[in-house]
Amino acid sequence: MASFVDRVVLHVSGGTGGHGCVSVKREKFKPLGGPDGGNGGNGGDVILRVSSQTTTLLDYHHAPHRHATNGGPGMGDWRDGKNGETLVLPVPDGTVVKTKDGKVLADLVGEGTEFVAAAGGIGGLGNAALSSQKRRAPGFALLGIEGESSDIVLELKSIADIALVGFPSAGKSSLIAAMSAARPKIADYPFTTLVPNLGVVQAGDVRFTIADVPGLIEGASEGRGLGHNFLRHVERCAALVHVLDCGTLESDRDPLSDLAIIEAELEKYAVDMSYAGVDGEVVPLNERPKLVVLNKVDLPDGKDMAEFVRPDLEARGYRVFEVSATSREGLRPLSFAMAEIVKAARDAVKAAPPKVAPQVLRPRAVNEAGFRIGREEKNLEPLFRVLGEKPVRWVKQTDFTNEEAIGYLADRLAKLGVETELFKVGAKPGDTVVIGEDDGVVFDWEPTMMAGAELLATPRGTDIRIADIGDRPTRAQKREEQLERREAKAAARAELEAERKAGIWTESASRRRAQTVKESNLDNGDDD
Repeated sequence: MASFVDRVVLHVSGGTGGHGCVSVKREKFKPLGGPDGGNGGNGGDVILRVSSQTTTLLDYHHAPHRHATNGGPGMGDWRDGKNGETLVLPVPDGTVVKTKDGKVLADLVGEGTEFVAAAGGIGGLGNAALSSQKRRAPGFALLGIEGESSDIVLELKSIADIALVGFPSAGKSSLIAAMSAARPKIADYPFTTLVPNLGVVQAGDVRFTIADVPGLIEGASEGRGLGHNFLRHVERCAALVHVLDCGTLESDRDPLSDLAIIEAELEKYAVDMSYAGVDGEVVPLNERPKLVVLNKVDLPDGKDMAEFVRPDLEARGYRVFEVSATSREGLRPLSFAMAEIVKAARDAVKAAPPKVAPQVLRPRAVNEAGFRIGREEKNLEPLFRVLGEKPVRWVKQTDFTNEEAIGYLADRLAKLGVETELFKVGAKPGDTVVIGEDDGVVFDWEPTMMAGAELLATPRGTDIRIADIGDRPTRAQKREEQLERREAKAAARAELEAERKAGIWTESASRRRAQTVKESNLDNGDDD
């Protein structure tokens, strides 16, 4: 026997984008024909789609993890990778998609209605797409990004026009079986109905659906019985039908007390107000149109009980129908009364103008940077966290085993203004900078890397700014070296000054040579 499942937690993840390709065109007489690496394919999406062929969420209860296919990697000769296939998950009509904390993401009503539960990741660009006039032959490509991953809750709310509510063994299942082609389980013991049942009724030219839920008892809102857990299946109904048992053998029960208990339990049920229906409003269950059905009038005691309580119910404003699911007495007037309510509700929906939320345009501010930097403390040391769609995506696309790719990332961040903003918020060389959330990439910030890697004549895949980064002195080391040079110069000056004062002069070789030539001329009689 198949189980009925109306609430599941589904773990979905989109496909990962394929990596870009690094390739150079090589042909005869063209040893270096330029970059020809293709782009990676995009990952597949995970889509929920309403299907009339699906009536339960049982498949997702047994297999709650669903993943779309990944995108293919790019290839040489300008060949792009294959896009991942979209994973379509069929769900029943009336499925509500929520987050784990109860926030409504979508209400799927109507055949073919779709919702993207997890978008696939974008593919990385190949080196052909990254080439430019200044960077003619990139030796790197961008990586593909992982698809979205999320845990969502699927709740099934049956699409029905009329809901039957009442105590266990009040005859709801027998009534739905007598009025429609539905064949629910019927037995002479309470709580026979364990899952909601649906049936289609034709009354004149109106066709509508009726639903019954497991019987309600006193204390259902506190967890007693089963019915309160399934009341979400009657939230979409236009009207409620109270089915009262007039032939009960229990001495402490009667139709009036049963009605009071059921209405009290319905009052305690909190309708999901987080999503508004077609008319933009959610009406509590107790405020919807109601009919009262006095069932089992085919029994002698049942007929007498119905005649006894009917005047009191009509005095309260209820429309009362005496029926028998066994003999089918009174079913036709009841079906036409239901059809009248359903037709009025449908006409009201058609007549009401559609409520369309006004489109709100939020243009990007002129001074908006597209990222933000926050200061944190970690181990009593400052930490600066960079958050923003572009910086986080760029870091994910970077191959940190490739020096040229790292230089390209540095150029992009500098052009975006990240380094300038770090200076403004008080970052100092050597401080820790994290790009992304808790799983972001951590850097020891050293703002000495100049931008413009495409202007540096280095082999493909390398960056002179990165290659000798281990040999480059830090600012503190440069300061120490400068102090050492100053001290050495001061010591040399002091030594020369001491020798001058002591009468020790050191003449240069050119001066001694000029003095020797002068003395030689005097010896030869030249008095010039």
